[in-house]
Amino acid sequence: MDGVLLVDKPEGITSAGVVRVLKRRVGRQKIGHLGTLDPFATGLLPLCIGEATKVAQFLSAEDKAYTGCIRLGVETDSLDCTGRVVAQAPPPSLDSALLDDICAQFSGEGWQTPPMYSAVKRGGVPLYRLARRGIEVEREPRRIQVRGLTLTAAGPSELEFRVECSKGTYVRVLAAGIGRALGCGGHLGALRRIRFGTFDVRDAYRMADLENWPQPTLPLVPIRAALASLRELVVTPDVATVLRRGQQGVLASLPVPNSPAETAKIVTTAGDVVAVVEVDTRRGRWRLVRTLAAGAETGESLQAKLYKPQTAC
Repeated sequence: MDGVLLVDKPEGITSAGVVRVLKRRVGRQKIGHLGTLDPFATGLLPLCIGEATKVAQFLSAEDKAYTGCIRLGVETDSLDCTGRVVAQAPPPSLDSALLDDICAQFSGEGWQTPPMYSAVKRGGVPLYRLARRGIEVEREPRRIQVRGLTLTAAGPSELEFRVECSKGTYVRVLAAGIGRALGCGGHLGALRRIRFGTFDVRDAYRMADLENWPQPTLPLVPIRAALASLRELVVTPDVATVLRRGQQGVLASLPVPNSPAETAKIVTTAGDVVAVVEVDTRRGRWRLVRTLAAGAETGESLQAKLYKPQTAC
């Protein structure tokens, strides 16, 4: 099996825990998740299986979309509902004009500092482990982009939200920032991921169904479909064989890059994914980044029938 498995993660299990549970279904094949979801969060958790693990870095770079709620008037040390309360204040009146102003303030490009309660590592140690010991260290801000942010009052001290954001955005930091901007503080009360790049949570499967999946092959998104956002460059089987040996000379015969930072996928005339290439910024031409084994898309016709993508939210 080679492809991406879309899981609708339930509350109360870690992303790594989902991998451990489903590892029994894939045997010796490699498996890893994209975009960690905290135990209290639910929603779309894509798992890369087999040869798909080689393209995880390109899938991880995709934008995400979330829904959830922000609880106002209470700040926590973890910036979410699992943390210890550190401050409280009465929320203001939540009229639509105020919420529109807040949305505008937090939308667009900006910088965000990762929270201490995160998987970012310092000296090989995840920050959350340091935070649990009461240690706080300096963190480098990251450039992020927030799009499509909407806020709706769901009571005097709760906001429902929907947001689309770039890789590296911490929604808990966004929630805490919105609380501070309203003058009362706040924390992330609930979170559900509804989209990950071209993947939609409506196409995801419950863990209970996957554990008892009646067919020998899991309902995987084929690698070619998973990389749908990348331009497709078609080569003959003979060229594919050369590329899989790591010989890059044949790349000169491919169409020129569309931009200095383009990434593309190479497929055979039969639709088999051969490699992922990107532009060598020094030379302005393609270079191999990852090659996939021949036959990685075996069974694609069955998997493609099982994968019926919905319209993205």
